[in-house]
Amino acid sequence: MTFYQELQLNQAGSKKMLKTSGTGKEKAYHMLVYLVKIALTMIFCFGFVTVFSILFGNENSIVGVVVLLCLMVFRNADLGIHTGQSTILLVLFFVIMAVFPHLANHVSPVLGILLNIAALAVFIIFGCHNPFMFNQSTLVLGYLLLYGYDVTGKSYQMRLAAMVVGALLTCLVFFRNHKNRTYKRTIKDIIREFDITSSRTKWQLCQILCVPTVLFIAQVCKMPRAMWAGIAAMSAIVPFMEDMQYRVRKRIIGNIAGVICFVALYYLLPPSIYAYIGIIGGIGVGFSVKYGWQAVFNTFGALAIAAQTYGLKGAVSLRVIQNVFGVAFALVFCILFYWMMSKSCKLASNQV
Repeated sequence: MTFYQELQLNQAGSKKMLKTSGTGKEKAYHMLVYLVKIALTMIFCFGFVTVFSILFGNENSIVGVVVLLCLMVFRNADLGIHTGQSTILLVLFFVIMAVFPHLANHVSPVLGILLNIAALAVFIIFGCHNPFMFNQSTLVLGYLLLYGYDVTGKSYQMRLAAMVVGALLTCLVFFRNHKNRTYKRTIKDIIREFDITSSRTKWQLCQILCVPTVLFIAQVCKMPRAMWAGIAAMSAIVPFMEDMQYRVRKRIIGNIAGVICFVALYYLLPPSIYAYIGIIGGIGVGFSVKYGWQAVFNTFGALAIAAQTYGLKGAVSLRVIQNVFGVAFALVFCILFYWMMSKSCKLASNQV
């Protein structure tokens, strides 16, 4: 494997190379490649988001984050269907992300939850047919980030322009990397395979219904940073209940640990360094393979931004409350949902 090829490995692949190193020299070499990869990734990410901020305004730097996520994921990940149809779906996803979060922020909570359900239904059904690809971590996360950092007026016009650029970049990269792959499944097949008796469809419905419900409750209760609860719920909802219980525990513990670490850094570092705590978190995520550690370091960036608006105490309280509420609600919601679906299926079979 060449130096460049090893740079293309994900965290798990790089960690495996380190563990299987036969000699100290090999381990040092693989560690060097791993560190170079993280450094290059951080430089690229920082530069990419900075360019979006310069072109479309600081208020739309979050669009740079969302587009960057899509580029980094969909250059390798696919939608499991014909490449041309997948490209069309990606365009549709960007249209939804550009319009629906903004509308949901400016209508009543009831209309808002309906818009969010409709948007997530398209993402999850057509973009997350294979739940183990974790495309929801890109599409739904991007939607929630844009929902949480909504803008109006001229800034929203610039956001629309930024999303157009993002859609073009993502579709070009996606089509270039996947055009030679052969897929037997089409959009029609995905629609035909939607079956409420299957575990996949039940998982999809949990995502579609639970995450908007979390946002709805947070909005009705006038809880700031409602997107944090939505993101927590989204990340916890996985196809198998054992895995979901694991994620709920790790999300809660990881966020509390992340809050403690952030507060320690906040008091130990000079104020001039506060802006870089989020970057420290990004580096930590780059080194993290396990979900629990990712939850710890993801807390840094979120708190670094929120502390500027709500102060340290307010940001910390919101982070803990929103994340605990999000994952706990998701767990209870899915348990009840699966129970109701099981009862309905048994009733239907008995009637037949």
